[in-house]
Amino acid sequence: MEKFDYRAALKNVPHKPGVYQYWDSEQELIYIGKAKDLRNRVSSYFNNPNVNAKTRVLVSKIRNITFTIVDTEIDAWLLENSLIKKHQPRYNVMLKDDKTYPWIIIKNENYPRIFWTRRIVRDGSKYLGPYASVSMMHNILGLIKETYPLRTCNLALTRQNIEKGKFKVCLEYQLGNCKGPCQDYQTESDYDHNIGEITDILNGKIGAVLRGLRADMEEAISTMNYEYAHKLKRKFELLENYQSKSTVVNSSITDIDVFSIASEEKYAFVNFLKIMNGTIIQTQTIELKKRLDESDEELLTLAISEFRTRYNSHSKEIIVPFKVDVEDSSSIKFTVPKLGEKRKLLDLSQKNVQFFKKERIDQYEKLNPEIRTERLLTQMMKDLRMNQLPRHIECFDNSNFQGKYPVSAIVVFKDGKPSKKDYRHFNVKTVVGPDDFATMEEAVQRRYRRMLDEGTELPQLIIIDGGKGQLSSAMKSLKLLGIEKQVTIIGIAKRLEELYYPGDQYPLYLDKKSETLKVIQQLRDEAHRFGITFHRKKRDQGTLFTELDLIEGIGKTTSGKLLKYFKSVKKVREATEAELMEVVNTKQAKAIINYFSAKATEGIDNA
Repeated sequence: MEKFDYRAALKNVPHKPGVYQYWDSEQELIYIGKAKDLRNRVSSYFNNPNVNAKTRVLVSKIRNITFTIVDTEIDAWLLENSLIKKHQPRYNVMLKDDKTYPWIIIKNENYPRIFWTRRIVRDGSKYLGPYASVSMMHNILGLIKETYPLRTCNLALTRQNIEKGKFKVCLEYQLGNCKGPCQDYQTESDYDHNIGEITDILNGKIGAVLRGLRADMEEAISTMNYEYAHKLKRKFELLENYQSKSTVVNSSITDIDVFSIASEEKYAFVNFLKIMNGTIIQTQTIELKKRLDESDEELLTLAISEFRTRYNSHSKEIIVPFKVDVEDSSSIKFTVPKLGEKRKLLDLSQKNVQFFKKERIDQYEKLNPEIRTERLLTQMMKDLRMNQLPRHIECFDNSNFQGKYPVSAIVVFKDGKPSKKDYRHFNVKTVVGPDDFATMEEAVQRRYRRMLDEGTELPQLIIIDGGKGQLSSAMKSLKLLGIEKQVTIIGIAKRLEELYYPGDQYPLYLDKKSETLKVIQQLRDEAHRFGITFHRKKRDQGTLFTELDLIEGIGKTTSGKLLKYFKSVKKVREATEAELMEVVNTKQAKAIINYFSAKATEGIDNA
């Protein structure tokens, strides 16, 4: 395949803001991006040796570069979004949200009808929304129907038709759901006044409507029109009750957009809150599928553009969790709040996006358990600063009883799960006395010497139950075997669950709720359980058999038979020669009796 001469192509790319497009050999558009300096941004794809593997694949397919110059970076931002939505290039972030959300329409006609729709027709009608929550939309329509009697028929209510008397009122009028504009029982100005109040409500301006209703009530009372005042009071209470159920923030905060993001290896989730007149009137979370390991900043700016286009937002202030690389202009201001009401709004958005992320990831993992494994291992790799996924993990633990019966245990996890068939015990051979460091050194060396001799694949991660001392001992063995650079090894101390790395005096502290720490703790606890079980068995064997083993002529096999028959050393001591001869021969029976008789005499003398 002919190599692309990117240097020649770059000569034509200006140092101006704009949008660039990459094309492959089939003249297919494969990627769209924005930049405040087109030349610098495009050249970074070809001159940066540290780009990830996915980006290298994209670059290898580029055969042509085109671009569009715009006046400002904000214009580039908006143009990029519209082009991505139109062309959907293979390597651009994919918006997973492909639903058609409903809108509330105020029909462009005499005596406008209000209803919901999923289709937008450019006929001059007003569309408010879209509504991510269908139930919320129906609640609003229910409030409007209960508060404002409007027509639901599709009659052509022109002034000429009404004056000619072409229509008669229907059942809706009899039920009080409509005031009968078809027979001129309701004036067009009164109907339009109601439509104006409804529009304010849909735009979040309930406070203005309530103030108007209160003024009308006071006027009706002053003129002693109590029946009308009662109707206005009923409407006021309905609207006030609806407002109290909305999420209300500081009334001084008006017309702002709030965004937050939470990301995983392959997906990102962005939450949007729309604030109008101190009330949250819109909220939605969307999912984005990563294509080129995009940064959170890139994903957030793309989502902001998408949301503002979708909701036709013209807010002059946008609240974000971190600074975005989009220059503020006279029309848009980006704010990263630290304190106050705006910070509370950002926290609320972040709670929503984290909940949505957890819910969606849980769904994916239930359908595909391997997704959880990959996500968990990837998170562990990042948290533990590894350069490969820890698919095979081994954990060591030592046990002893007052310096006696020392044992080591190793447990193995593969793909984040225990592999019990690979668990191993070690009876310590070369260490004398209670030396935990030497015991660890022996166990690690024996384990990996055997794996090297057998040609078995080494683990990616080794965990040592202990602090710096045990970790240093384990490292001695790895260096002796020449494999210290082939694996990652860490020690976990019990006191504060701190993690130690070889040669690093400062420990690593992971969040107590992190999945990585939970897996390490599970390995540590499993190694302790497995080791202590074996240690207790060995200790019990030692303490039970020791005294009988001291008798000349009584070996382990014979002492085992005696304990099995008499159940305890005490009963062996109290048995007669005849009873003992049920299990052993005459010589052994006499030796047992003489041993315990001599020991009893020794006890009296000592007393």
